[in-house]
Formats: sequence, C-alpha cells, structure tokens
Amino acid sequence: MTAERPNSVSRLRASDADREAVVDQLREAAAEGRIDLDELDTRLGQALVAKTYAELAPLTADLGPAPQDAGKPLVLKGGIHGAVRTGRWKVPGHIDVDGGMGGAKLDFTQTDCRLREIELEVNGQMGGVRIIIPAGWAAETDEVDPGLGGLKDRTRDERLPGTPLIRVTGTAGMGGVVIRHPNVWERWKLRRALRRSRSF
Repeated sequence: MTAERPNSVSRLRASDADREAVVDQLREAAAEGRIDLDELDTRLGQALVAKTYAELAPLTADLGPAPQDAGKPLVLKGGIHGAVRTGRWKVPGHIDVDGGMGGAKLDFTQTDCRLREIELEVNGQMGGVRIIIPAGWAAETDEVDPGLGGLKDRTRDERLPGTPLIRVTGTAGMGGVVIRHPNVWERWKLRRALRRSRSF
C-alpha cells in the first residue's frame, strides 16, 4: 500500500543550499554556452532573492540536467553490523542496497548528482533499508514488493527541474523500506554544515 504523499513542494520555502544549487547549475550552463552572460546575470539575480521552490524552478526549467557518465554500480550491504552511505559521495546510475541483519541507510542529501534517473534496487531483508533524498527530488516506488515489512514512501510527487528521478525496485523484505525527505533535525544539520563550509 502506497503511503499518502505530502502537499506540493513548490510552495515550500527555499533554503540557502537550494539557491546555491540553482546558481551552480546556471553557471555551468553559461560555461557550456547554453545561456549567454546577460541571461546568466538576470537569472542569478532572481535565484539569489528567490524565497520558494516555485520561484527557483523556472530559472533552470529549460536547462535540464547536464549529461553525466552513470559510472560503476554501487553495492551497499547491511550485513550484521549495518551499512551507511552519507555525506558527499559520487552517485552512480545504478545502486543495489541490501539491508541484511543490521540495516542499510542511503543518504543523498549532500551529493552533487546531475543524472536524469537513478535505478535503485532494494532488498530490505531483516534490517530494512532507509533512503533519504533532497526536497525537490522525486521517487517512483510502484515496482517495490512490500513484503512483510512494508514500503513507506514519504516523498512528494513534484520534481524540480534538473533533479534526478529515483526509480526504486525490489522487495521490502521483513525489515521494510522507507524513502523520505530530510526531517527538521537533518535540515538543521545541513544548514549548519553549509555555514561552516562558507566560513573557510
């Protein structure tokens, strides 16, 4: 059974990290010749004062994600003690996550991913699998077998331009599979980390 999804993300307030991601994409587009310098200046000015996702989305809607090599598949196995992939890491086009006994956690919130789609195959087993994706990313979970542990999809339907679509397949097993956006505590930690990086 699919979990009920929250309301549209477009009305949510944008964070400094959201504005910075759009600024980076605009600069890359200008470097590739997809927009000229006048357009870059105009869009940068709008990005820096944007307060909501709805104001940010049009600035990159005609750009799309830059092509990127999908890279070697990532395999994450929970085993007995569990496994976590978090922080800054390179996201490949295909990922296999096995919860094992100890569980597995996959956190995309600090990654710089420009892929159009990511194939994510899960096997919850006993420990379960937890997946965290940034606000504005979207997930497709219709192909996941809920098993005994069940699937909890707490992501929003709306996908911002230039962000990946996570296509999740596999089985939730006994431990279950949860996919969601960052909670309040995790968003606070992300903002603190961003402020620290700017101070150096």
